Order: sequence, then structure tokens, then C-alpha cells
Amino acid sequence: MSLKVYADRTAQPSRAVLIFCKVNGIKFEEITVELAKQQQFSPEYKAINPLKKLPAIVDGGFKLSECHAILIYLASAFPGVPDHWYPTDLQRRAKINSVLSWHHLNLRHGGAPFVLNTALAPVMGLPLNPKAAAEAEKILSRSLATLEKVWLNGNGPFLLGSFQPSIADLSLVCEIMQLELVDKKIKDRLLGPHKKVQRWIESTRNATNPHFDEVHSFLIEVKAKIGVLTALPSKM
Repeated sequence: MSLKVYADRTAQPSRAVLIFCKVNGIKFEEITVELAKQQQFSPEYKAINPLKKLPAIVDGGFKLSECHAILIYLASAFPGVPDHWYPTDLQRRAKINSVLSWHHLNLRHGGAPFVLNTALAPVMGLPLNPKAAAEAEKILSRSLATLEKVWLNGNGPFLLGSFQPSIADLSLVCEIMQLELVDKKIKDRLLGPHKKVQRWIESTRNATNPHFDEVHSFLIEVKAKIGVLTALPSKM
């Protein structure tokens, strides 16, 4: 087994890569790098990814970081991966690339800091930042509206009107699943107005189960830990 995936299931991009490998029967070794323990800064991991981010892969002697680049590589390099994940048709592929590019500066730019500063920070040993959370929520809300009106404006249940999921569906849905860590009322307030987004999440989940649920089950453990930490008395 030459493929190694360095991941932390707390992190959305890690989950996307893990689910993709599992769904497509790609044999790999999962190596956990715990962000909460700052293991990404270890000399051993910096030798894998000098940028000290997750996920990363090593395929034989080939090292690669950045979730979207990894998904594109895996879809292209491993035989047997169905074409719908990253089509050989250049125009369909370009459309998927456009969604991935949008994701980085919109949905992720809002979702990741919102969840961090609303819920996840204590697990990482950081304080919650309500001001940063409020700013991130504005970006997240705009992104969900764009997702609803633009990227899900088609006949099929998946992004770009497709009838089968692509790597873009998997990447974006893992971003939104991070909202499982926040209070249910907050999650419902954000997702409630977006019925297409809710149906799309369920479609992507169904298309990738049981692996989707198995990988995301880790969030239940993290949410329980958040509850314990927030219940502790504040230090004077």
C-alpha cells in the first residue's frame, strides 16, 4: 500500500479526501496528524508538507498538499475512479474547477472561521472570538445563498445540475457539515432558508454512504468534547 493520507478528521478538507478514497476503493494508509496537539508543526510532518497544513498525501515518492489538488490527482491517477468525479471532458472539468476556485474565497472563507470562533476554538486551545464569528457569518450566509441560486441551479441534484457527484460536491459538502459542531439553533438558522442546499447535502450523503457517515461520525466526538470544555468554569 503505497498511498499515505495525512489527515485530521476534525478538518473538513481531510474528510473530503478520506471519503473520496473510501468511496472509490483506493487503498491507503490513514496517518492521523492531530491539529489540536499541533502535530502539523513537527519536523516529521514538515518534511511531508512544509506549509504545515492538512491534508497531504504521499504516493510512492510523490508528495502533494492542498485538498483540491489532492482530489484532482486521485481522480486522475487511480484507475477505476468513475468519470463523473472529475470528467475527462474539458468543459465539464473547467466548470468543476470554477466551483473549487469559488469555494476557497467564499464558502470556506466564511465557514471555517465561523465554526472555529463559534464552537471549535476551545478544542484547539484557542479562545472564542465573537467578533470574528460575526464577520465570518456574513460571508457564510452570502455563500450559502450563492450556492442555492447559482451552483445548484440545474436539473440534477448535484452541483452544476449534474446527476452524479463530483469532487466539488464532496469538498463543499464537507465544509458545510462542519456546522454540525455548532448549536442546532444556529445551524438551523443558517441552513433553514436554503432548501436546495439541504437536499443537496442529503443527496451527496446518500451517494457516498456508508463512508460519508463513518468519516463524519468523528464530529460527534468533537462536539461532545466542546460541550465539556464550554461547561468548565472560566479561569480568573
